[in-house]
Order: sequence, then structure tokens, then C-alpha cells
Amino acid sequence: MTPQSESTGAQDDIKVAWLDVVRFLRQLSHDLRNQLNAVELQSAFLAELATDAEMKEEITRLRKMVSQCGSALQKLSGRINPPACTPTSYGVNDLLEDLRSKVQVDFAKEAAAIHWETQVSASSVEVDPQQLQEAVLEVVRNAFEHRHGDASPRFIARTEGDNLVLSLYEPKAEFTLPTENWGREPLRHVNRGHYGLGLNRARAIIEGQGGNLRARYDSNDSQLVTTITLPLSAKAA
Repeated sequence: MTPQSESTGAQDDIKVAWLDVVRFLRQLSHDLRNQLNAVELQSAFLAELATDAEMKEEITRLRKMVSQCGSALQKLSGRINPPACTPTSYGVNDLLEDLRSKVQVDFAKEAAAIHWETQVSASSVEVDPQQLQEAVLEVVRNAFEHRHGDASPRFIARTEGDNLVLSLYEPKAEFTLPTENWGREPLRHVNRGHYGLGLNRARAIIEGQGGNLRARYDSNDSQLVTTITLPLSAKAA
């Protein structure tokens, strides 16, 4: 074994608690945003001094880039912060109608591809509506980002015993990723602008409201099935 490989192996053995990672990312985001605010103030001052039209345009472009960086860091902070749930009674039919409307707004170009099916009884759930929408939209977003061609996902909502079950079926000819720890591996798969945090936060939100998030690949029907299960309100169950 070479010295380089020994060093790499030692680094791989380092274990860091997720709460420590969260604290680090939160502090890093805070520090960088402070620096970006300073850049914004300086660029605003330069804009006042500039007299050349082209220079003013370039400063405006710079300020926009700084603003985008700040927004990205703020979004990152939001995704790593533990969700604080404020539950309230939410009629299942109202919940589904609001979810569908939100999907149509947030995914205007893709929403028409989803086939919606509802098989629910009149009941309610105790959830934080805003956070639950965030979690479900993250599942839908993940599906659209990894959509194969013109495949049409199916979103099926049904009541099973004392639970509300929301399932998203994504047609996929092939799927090799393990699903045992779905939503439990933040930072495992990263690429530009995506850090593997979305499904982890969605899972945390759902579990914080007494539910669970799971996924499985059905090789017989060639589809990935992501399921959110939420308990119905005791008085309605």
C-alpha cells in the first residue's frame, strides 16, 4: 500500500456526527453570507460612483450574481435546519387539492404529465400543511429531475386503515440505486447545485409528523414507487 492510499484510507475512516455537519454548514453559510453582504454594499457604492453606462450594467450584473449566491446559501441553510412542526387538522380532500394546485404552480411545464388518482374516504390528518407540502413537492421534484423521456408518473392517494398513503409511481426501465435507506443518506450523491439534502429533509419532515417515507423498485412493472404514509386523525380513524 502506498503512502497516498494509506492517507486516503485514514480519511475514509473519519466519522462525523450529522449534527456536527449541520452546525458546520450553518456557520459556513452564515459567514459566507456576511461576506456577500459586504460585497453587495461595496458594489452598490461603485454603482453610485460609476458614470459609464456599460460599467453600470456590469455592476448590476455583479450584484445579481451576488444575490443569487446569497439565495443559494439561504436555501442550503433551510434544507439542513431541523424542521419544527406545527400540526393542525387538515382535511384529506383539501390537502390533496392543495397539493395538486401547488404542483401545477411549481412545475408548470411538467405537471400535465402526472396522472392523479384519489381513493380516499372523508377524513383528516394532523400535519403542518406548509411543511408537508414542502416534503411532497421535494419527492415530485426528484421524480421530474430523474424522469426518463416522456414517462408519465402516477400519483395515487388512498386511505388504508388508519393511514393516508400517498404513492408516486415513476416508470423506469432500469434502476440500480439501493432504496433501503431512501432519504437517509444526505451528501451521498452531489452534483452542481444539488447536494443530496432534499429527500433527507423530506423524510425528516414526514417522520416529524408521525409518518414515514420509503421507496422500492418494482422490477416486474419497471417503476420506482415512493410512498408517504401519514396517520389519520384519531377522531376520524
